[in-house]
Amino acid sequence: MIEHIDRMLRHLLISRIDHLTDEAQVRFQPPDADWRTYVANLSHLALNVYLLELRENRALRTNERSRGTAAGLVAGELAPRRVDLHYLITAWSAAAPSQVIEPTLDEHALLYRAAATLVAAEPLNPAEIYRPGPLPTGFPEPLADAVLPTSVLPAEGFSKYAEFWGTMDGRPPWRPGVHLTVTVPVCFGPGELGPLVTTQMTGFEQPGQAGAEVVFHIGGSVLDAGGVPVPGAWVRVETPDGSPRHTTETTVQGRYTVGRLTAGRYRLRVRVTGLGERVREIELPGAAGDHDVTFG
Repeated sequence: MIEHIDRMLRHLLISRIDHLTDEAQVRFQPPDADWRTYVANLSHLALNVYLLELRENRALRTNERSRGTAAGLVAGELAPRRVDLHYLITAWSAAAPSQVIEPTLDEHALLYRAAATLVAAEPLNPAEIYRPGPLPTGFPEPLADAVLPTSVLPAEGFSKYAEFWGTMDGRPPWRPGVHLTVTVPVCFGPGELGPLVTTQMTGFEQPGQAGAEVVFHIGGSVLDAGGVPVPGAWVRVETPDGSPRHTTETTVQGRYTVGRLTAGRYRLRVRVTGLGERVREIELPGAAGDHDVTFG
């Protein structure tokens, strides 16, 4: 996930800053002695985009769970956690200072352009950043249409700035940087909860009356010959003599539900445009509890 954010940031900076024309000018390695050697061998300015740390964004945490169906099973998925990626962006020149050359000015100009580019693009939207081209191959689906919360140049800055530069060999002296935070989801993936409930039986008992009224709620799927759910199918439950009891349509997942049926035999009639009509007999309560209808 993080490597895709890195590449997206590089694409954003190179595509919108004139001084940056090559991927070699935007790198993610630590800004240490090796980095200074790398910059010295470049003939252009460069940006170092270093990932400082990751922290959970607890303000966005939720325990909500979404549910869906697939192949007759119910799957549940926890809402993703949110993680803040903290980047420090610094500008570097390969030029050596002299009486006529002041590379620091060029570095400041590039740093300003980087800050302006990021501010103009926040919150980051991958589809918008890569437009008019497509998203890169393998780009994570949860990020494809996401709008990623973004913070550029926070007022509190980076609290351990001096400590950070002290770990980078202690030289050269620290330099100004742009503090960027991008919030990304950490997805857990669906977990199987179990098969769909196709029959529910409920008993109602009136005080002073013997016995209880038992009613049934049934559900099922309408599938084509390939086992693909069919949305918008017309479904009717009839008595054996053809008298209609309930009529409904399948959902976008190809599911239907019918309630308040008493025990007995019924006829399930389903019509799908272009596929025709299917009829099957069911009994409540039934041993199988299967109320799916397949066209094939």
